[in-house]
Amino acid sequence: MRVDDFDFVLPDELIAQTPLKQRDQSRLLVVHKDTGRIEDRSFSAITEYLRPSDVLVLNDTRVIPARLFGENKGVVEILLLRPHEQGRWEVLVKPGKRARPGAEIVFSPFLSCKVVETTASGGRLVEFTYEGDFDEILETLGETPLPPYIHEKIDDPERYQTVYSKRSGSVAAPTAGLHFTPEVLTEIEGLGVAVCPLTLHVGLGTFRPVKAEFVQDHVMHEEYYELGEESARIINDRLQSGGRVFAVGTTSVRVLETLADQNGLVRAGSGWTDIFIYPGYSFKVVDVLLTNFHLPKSSLLMLVSAFAGSEVTRQAYEHAVREEYRFFSFGDCMLLT
Repeated sequence: MRVDDFDFVLPDELIAQTPLKQRDQSRLLVVHKDTGRIEDRSFSAITEYLRPSDVLVLNDTRVIPARLFGENKGVVEILLLRPHEQGRWEVLVKPGKRARPGAEIVFSPFLSCKVVETTASGGRLVEFTYEGDFDEILETLGETPLPPYIHEKIDDPERYQTVYSKRSGSVAAPTAGLHFTPEVLTEIEGLGVAVCPLTLHVGLGTFRPVKAEFVQDHVMHEEYYELGEESARIINDRLQSGGRVFAVGTTSVRVLETLADQNGLVRAGSGWTDIFIYPGYSFKVVDVLLTNFHLPKSSLLMLVSAFAGSEVTRQAYEHAVREEYRFFSFGDCMLLT
């Protein structure tokens, strides 16, 4: 299976640069994966596709202000990727020539870091020195990173957070959840649908196209996840009583499928997952998927193709381009049912 099979042409003007004024006013492309039938709807119609016996699974991760600007013989930009022990982080650095091993980068009188080593991926492992609480300093000095295809700043950084975000740790938002409002969630719960959180801290790899020629040769990045005992119990109870698992976003899918057993139930747990889902994968838990439109040649598009089928996905994307849906993080969404 070639990576080029997951390529498509997207006009630049369809890449959404800013969020809509109202979260739930985005468009919703409903794809009936068994028949290929397509409906053009508004996200506010999402409740029509839920059943009282369903469980809606949300990723409650929160994007951290992971972009820092410091000084070392000129301006140095750092993007936090992954925490290590003892105040160390894996980071991306621009320009790399100012962040050779041993270099010190100063962000403020209260925060600096020393470059420990260059990582295998070309990033850096740095060790921070600071006075006070690191998270509070980060909130003061850091900026919320936006994906590289977004070229405009947003007025309110909270628009790049879901309304239910709780657990800080992501460098990118789980964008399928950006369409929900508290009112929509209340309406969903009023139907009898169970709403369960899990956590997957989204890494920068989510934006990177697959560079291998063949899909099977791609090495997936790791991301930290947690699924609590209560959420696992509710999900399994709904499954055993004939309900469906309605996953919000590919991040939720990756956690659920990581923790699924051969009987189609999930266990509570935490750790790092590098699960890579592409066509040919047999889903164990997830029945319905809400997702945004993804980058060409990305692992996320491969996951969607595995879920709905490659041909159905291709036709859905062609329809979305033709009907001028808004793409990527601040764009519209697709329901695969």
